[in-house]
Amino acid sequence: MKLKITLLLFFFSFLVHSQIKGVVKDVAGKTLPFVNIFEEDTYNSTTSNDQGRFELSLKTPGKHTILFQYLGYKTAKRVVDISNVPVEIEVVLLEENISLNEVIVDRGINPADEIIRNAIKNKKANTEKSARYTADFYSRGIFRVKNLPKKILGQKLDFFDEIIDSTRSGILYLSETVSKVTFQKPDKLKEVIIASKVSGNDNGFSFNNAASANFDFYDNYLEFDVNVVSPIADNAFNYYKYTFEGSFFTEKNQQINKIKVLPRRATEPVMSGYLYIVDDSYAIYAVDVSFTGKQIQNPALNTLSLKQNFSYNNTTRIWTKNTQTIDFDAGIFGINMSGGFTYVYSNFEFPEEFKKRTFTAEVIRFEENANKKEDSFWNTIRPVPLTLEESTDYVKKDALQEKKKSSVYLDSIDNKKNKFHAMDVVNGYTYSNSFKKWRISYEGPLMNTSFNTVQGWNTGVGLSFFKRNEDTKTYYQFGAKVAYGFSDKAYRPTGYFTAALDNKTKTYVSLYGGNAASQFNREEPISKIVNTVSTLFFKNNFIKLYEKNYIAATASRELFNGLNLSLGLEYNERKPLFNTTDYTLLKSDDVYSSNNPLLPMDFVTPALTKHNLAKLMVGAQIKFGQQYITRPDGKYNLGNDKYPTLSIGYEKGFSGSESKYNFDKIAARVTQNLTLGNKGILSGNLKAGKFFNADGISFVDYKHFNGNQTHFNQGDMTNAFNLLPYYLASTNDSYFETHLEHNDKGYFMNKIPLLNKLQSKLMLGFKNLAIPERSPYQEYSVGLSNLGFGKFHILRVDYIRSYQNGYLGDGVMFGVSF
Repeated sequence: MKLKITLLLFFFSFLVHSQIKGVVKDVAGKTLPFVNIFEEDTYNSTTSNDQGRFELSLKTPGKHTILFQYLGYKTAKRVVDISNVPVEIEVVLLEENISLNEVIVDRGINPADEIIRNAIKNKKANTEKSARYTADFYSRGIFRVKNLPKKILGQKLDFFDEIIDSTRSGILYLSETVSKVTFQKPDKLKEVIIASKVSGNDNGFSFNNAASANFDFYDNYLEFDVNVVSPIADNAFNYYKYTFEGSFFTEKNQQINKIKVLPRRATEPVMSGYLYIVDDSYAIYAVDVSFTGKQIQNPALNTLSLKQNFSYNNTTRIWTKNTQTIDFDAGIFGINMSGGFTYVYSNFEFPEEFKKRTFTAEVIRFEENANKKEDSFWNTIRPVPLTLEESTDYVKKDALQEKKKSSVYLDSIDNKKNKFHAMDVVNGYTYSNSFKKWRISYEGPLMNTSFNTVQGWNTGVGLSFFKRNEDTKTYYQFGAKVAYGFSDKAYRPTGYFTAALDNKTKTYVSLYGGNAASQFNREEPISKIVNTVSTLFFKNNFIKLYEKNYIAATASRELFNGLNLSLGLEYNERKPLFNTTDYTLLKSDDVYSSNNPLLPMDFVTPALTKHNLAKLMVGAQIKFGQQYITRPDGKYNLGNDKYPTLSIGYEKGFSGSESKYNFDKIAARVTQNLTLGNKGILSGNLKAGKFFNADGISFVDYKHFNGNQTHFNQGDMTNAFNLLPYYLASTNDSYFETHLEHNDKGYFMNKIPLLNKLQSKLMLGFKNLAIPERSPYQEYSVGLSNLGFGKFHILRVDYIRSYQNGYLGDGVMFGVSF
């Protein structure tokens, strides 16, 4: 037994320490970063770091053949004996001799086109070989900042002062992930994250994972902000030009063709760089491409480069991607950032099929103590050595983290932030206790001041308390607010309590009540600031208000993945309100409309009579195909644009002061944002509902549609009409509304000369509203978004035409889009 234990300990020790390490250089002695390093005919691989240093763990004693593959250099082969470990070597790579086939070129045929056509033709055969796999995965991400400004738009930027150097440069973010990946094309994924490390945060979880690194050039598109067309997409020749730059041979005498990739139109989401294609199988040997932020309509991004290396296994006869790197540089508001991600895939297995239930809605799962691994664990499992810069960052931030956790440090920071200034009376003020994770906030009147014809100038102040639990990602908050109207001379107090009880089941509860002047449409399509401007400058007092005294409670919970239930109960006393002022900044002969949305020129008849009503609301939301991430601190749901989201609801009005106010209502809504390859996104929002026993209900309880009578787009264009008056179509019967919008993501605009310089997106819209005893109301729109200059492309303009029994009207809308 003792002998067995001794042998077992020896074997374990060998597994931990049997590694080769070293550095890779060129003949001039320059270190080479991100060299593809792997054991011959295995899937055991790594890559060198920024300083050319590498480590490769080997599982069995004896001799091993290690290959060093780097674009532009000849592949080097080293045979190492690890009987005595560790082994340290220095590898020098020689420049590759790339030869050009003069015979083919002389015949006037572009050999690159033929190679690419064959690569496209053989995509299915090549991708099917690795369509199912399991693998070990490692990733590292790093973000750096250079010459960080001390202020942005007049505001101090001192949050990072302790982690950057005297030149205001340094690492802002550094993280690592180790996981096991199970994948099946086209998009089935299961990733179990074994270890996660974030520099300076021992309770953090890294966001770099295999799911976000799955860039497959055999697919037609690569997912970024805009779908980027692959250089070997089915329609690649519509987007790219190719040049044959020569070929070379691997250590296995496989001919590799080097193809230069150039975009036909630089304004489109395409790449520039090189593809390396194996001559016989036309599989990908390597990729070295880049694109700009303008090409994917991301103004903050300057450039992004993507490199992939593949290795060949004689046993399985499969070319597999074993390393990938992404590097970027970006800048906006004077902040210049750079960074990148390193990915290593190893220990591939290619099963013929997976068991049922291998793939579920849970696509990523963090093991219980994934973010609690000791340094000794990382030192044995990390395939890519840390650079000196990275090692220093871990040491520096780990020490700083302990300091930042102390009550002495946090209190000192709070003492600076908690200083009260005279203008805080107007702007607002927050007193924080960062150590105990709570804060008290005073909400000043500045951002709560507006004007309407019922209250006149009105403002409010509030006080709230908030406390969070970082470990469970839960919180509770309560507060009160008092509003005052200077024309109607009315105080309106409100209060609330809300809590997030469970981050895994998404359980929330709220209790609130008070006295308020509320819009008839509870979705509040008219913002206070827009109404203030339209009222004071144009005498268009669009907001219509009623008074309510109320108490309400809500609760919601995710019963199981994709199904969320909500319950609400409230009791209201409703009262009519009237205009109390005709004040305006610009004198004109125009007259304000009344506060009765049904009779805008009747200043005597109220929109409702005083009454009481209780309401019960039950809702369910079903997110079909919803996927999620499981972490020890909760469940995090992911969107899935392949499937729609269905919301259904039941609302019952009861215990009315008169029976005529009681009613029943059912409603449903379907939403989806569908990606159409590289042709943009089609967004849909369909709503329908039906009232029962509702002939005499209050106008408050009608279904009101989000209209717009201004020229400013105030929110989601797929949730509102552009030219419909706010209360013209309100109903207590049935209704059906349709909102469709296509965002071309530059697909059309990038192809039009001169206009493609705008870097804009073409927006096409259609809307329809159907209610009984009225002809359908429709809107058609065409517009451009992402307008602007330099790095600031946030403007949008639309032209809309409306129809109802023929042409009704038109208008131009302006807005901001992010």
